[in-house]
Amino acid sequence: MNSIIIIFSLLFINTFVKSTKIDSKFLKCLVCRSTVKEIEGELTKIDPSIEIEIGNYRLDAQGNIIHKKVPLAQSEVHISDVLDNICEKMSDYVRATYKSNGQLTILNLMGPSGGMNPEMSKVDIIQDADLNKSLKYYCEGIVEEFEDSIISLFRRKENNIKKQLCTNAAKLCNPTDFSYEDDEDVEENDIDEEHDEL
Repeated sequence: MNSIIIIFSLLFINTFVKSTKIDSKFLKCLVCRSTVKEIEGELTKIDPSIEIEIGNYRLDAQGNIIHKKVPLAQSEVHISDVLDNICEKMSDYVRATYKSNGQLTILNLMGPSGGMNPEMSKVDIIQDADLNKSLKYYCEGIVEEFEDSIISLFRRKENNIKKQLCTNAAKLCNPTDFSYEDDEDVEENDIDEEHDEL
C-alpha cells in the first residue's frame, strides 16, 4: 500500500511540477518587480488623508521649529518600515513557467481577494530545491542594496517605479523585457490628460 502511495506521489510531482533551468538574472529581475508591486500594495492600503509631521530641529526667524506635513505613505520612516518586512511576502511566491510560451515568472499563490491566484491555471510550477527561499534572499539583497533609491522613488511618487528601480538603478532587468509596459504608461498618461481637459 505504501509503495502505491509513493508511486502516485511521484507521478503527481512529475506531471504537475516541472524542473527547469532558471536564468538567475531574469529571476532577480522578476523578484525586483514583484517586490516593487508588494511595496506599492502596502502603501496603497494607507489612508491618503493621514499625514505626519516631518522636520528637523531648525528654527525659523521667530524661533519656531520648522515642521512640514506629508502623507504617511510618502514618509521616509513609514516606507523604511514597510521595507523591513516586505521580503517576508516572497514566501508566498512560486517560480513557474507559462504553459502558452514557456516564459519564466514568479507568482503569488494568493490572489488579491485572498483566494487562489487565478493565474495558477495558466502556469506550470517549477520544482525548486530550496523551496523558494532564494526568492526571499534575492528580495533582501535588492532591498538592502537599493534601499535609498526605493525610498526616494516612493517618496517622490515617481511613475513606473518598476522600470526605474529594476532596469535603470539596479540593472537587473533588460530594458526590452518589459518594454510593452512603457506603451501602457503612455496610453494611461494620454487618458489622464484627456480627463483633465474635460
